[in-house]
Amino acid sequence: MPAAPKPPSATPLQRVARFLHLQIPEVWMRFLLAIVGLVLAFAAALFSTVSRESGNLWATLVLASAALILAVIVGLTTVPYLARRVAAARIRDAFDYDVTRVGIVYVLAVLVIGIGALNTGNNLLYIIVAAMISAILVSGIFSALELRDLELDVHLPEHVFAGRATLGRIIVRNPRRWMPSFSVSVVSPKQDTAAKWKWTPTTFGFPPKRSPEQQWFRLPDRQFRQVPQRPPLRIFEGRAYFPYLAAKGELRAELDLRFNRRGRYQQDQFGLATRFPFGFLVKTRRVQLSREIVVYPAVEPTDEFFEILPLITGEFESFVRGRGNDLYRIREAMPEDSARHVDWKATAKSGSLKVREFSREDERKLRIVFDNPSPGAVSSEVYENAVSLAASLGWHFAATDSELTFVTKGDEGSPDIYGFLAYLAVAGPSPGASVVDALQPSSDYNIILTTRPRGSIPTALWACSYFVFIGEKR
Repeated sequence: MPAAPKPPSATPLQRVARFLHLQIPEVWMRFLLAIVGLVLAFAAALFSTVSRESGNLWATLVLASAALILAVIVGLTTVPYLARRVAAARIRDAFDYDVTRVGIVYVLAVLVIGIGALNTGNNLLYIIVAAMISAILVSGIFSALELRDLELDVHLPEHVFAGRATLGRIIVRNPRRWMPSFSVSVVSPKQDTAAKWKWTPTTFGFPPKRSPEQQWFRLPDRQFRQVPQRPPLRIFEGRAYFPYLAAKGELRAELDLRFNRRGRYQQDQFGLATRFPFGFLVKTRRVQLSREIVVYPAVEPTDEFFEILPLITGEFESFVRGRGNDLYRIREAMPEDSARHVDWKATAKSGSLKVREFSREDERKLRIVFDNPSPGAVSSEVYENAVSLAASLGWHFAATDSELTFVTKGDEGSPDIYGFLAYLAVAGPSPGASVVDALQPSSDYNIILTTRPRGSIPTALWACSYFVFIGEKR
């Protein structure tokens, strides 16, 4: 059995509290000890002043040093701890504020009434302005309170294809005992896409205005410049609305997710937003919640797919049928044998019933090879079509009774269709040797997608393969 995990070690303050049988949180223990330390430091400083006035130099030195050391100890043990707690609380409860149209109109009304109160000196107008300003304050306090303790969870499907609608799930929990939440929405926080100044690697050449071949020397250098921020592909861009969330309650909402292109989608933050109670501000609490999903290429049949599928299927069936009809041996008949397999010539010669036994007809071994082209070999549109075609072929033949394997750069033959789709989801043109060169003739029938010229294909592969030449017009 695996060893049980060790409990986290207690801090010295927690050990002291346990020894004294006190149930005091660590933050209060630190606060109390800080007060005691500061009182002792103040007392030492006070007595050092008395010693200095009495002319006792050594007592003054010792007491002043003790006061300084106590103050330093209190600062080192208390201030960083409190700063970390404040920073953690700010990260956990980070809020964004957006003024609504109603809020803008309301603020303008407050300004107009306030100007009127200053001009006329009417006390009633002052009371109205104070009440309107207090309404803004109450709105901010209540909206922060109802968002502060809410818990958020997002469930995503395991397998997602580009272009196909799928469902996700958002769960919002209210752990509070008595306070409900009103008009809460789950949103996607705004992204910072502004360009940022960064040090980027470059090359220093001299003379500077000449071409690299004509420069006298070139040295690695770094340049401080603006780099545009490319936002990552995000999972959730919509809004899920919950009008009422009771105390100790939980609500769920189904999300319609649709991704237009393949790739890896990541999101580190989600938002809980509300306009409650007056709608002056949209207050959004950012929730740190990391989610990632890999979107497979589209497997919807295309014109190219319908064009080559009958050709592939015909050649594959011919390859299997030719192998399956080979005579294996002639043997004695068994009760379960079919009469159509009886070999009458062998039966007449031997005087006993003989049947023909053929090689297995269910050896439908198929291998799909995606020979990833080098950068610049084909256009991005042609490459995306090739990736989608490879995914469609793999998905189609995975539903048949064939023994299917997949070959890519770095993978010599995996039978996992979802592993192949995950590779295609994030694949891009990459340099390296062609996988076609490493293929050897075998009992598998190959479907090979490649950019290799026809003349460079090994002759032995033509008899057991169907080639789809990427970028070649048929």
